[in-house]
Amino acid sequence: MRKRIALLLCALLCLSLCACGVISDSPSYPIDYGISQRYSQHEVDRAIHQIQREFSSWDGFEMHAIRYGGDEMCTPESLEWINVIAQDQDMGKTFTDCMCIYTDFHTPLEAQKAGVWISDYEYTDVQWWLGCTADGDWVLVYWG
Repeated sequence: MRKRIALLLCALLCLSLCACGVISDSPSYPIDYGISQRYSQHEVDRAIHQIQREFSSWDGFEMHAIRYGGDEMCTPESLEWINVIAQDQDMGKTFTDCMCIYTDFHTPLEAQKAGVWISDYEYTDVQWWLGCTADGDWVLVYWG
């Protein structure tokens, strides 16, 4: 009986923390959607989700900000470049649109975890390029 009460109290505590925003799926860093005539906030969110998914696999890295790069980045030349990269990487996709997202993040102290990035360094304005397929799927193609 005591175990059931303890489990119930733990569940209630977790629920109350979620309700207060202490435990949340929302990021702890700002996301700037800017102003776009080209994409809805939902479309930008879908693209940002691809970046967040990739970034979450980088052990010890800390995201500080994400922002939409602006409609002016999505030129025919940028789309052509994205498609060349996709072809070079054998992605098997042709993109009909592209998007640039900027991020600011901090790398881990340990050089081993930082990989090709400088360890214990604050990166700003790192570009992430995504391509969109004809069926509306955003694919992360390039970052750096």
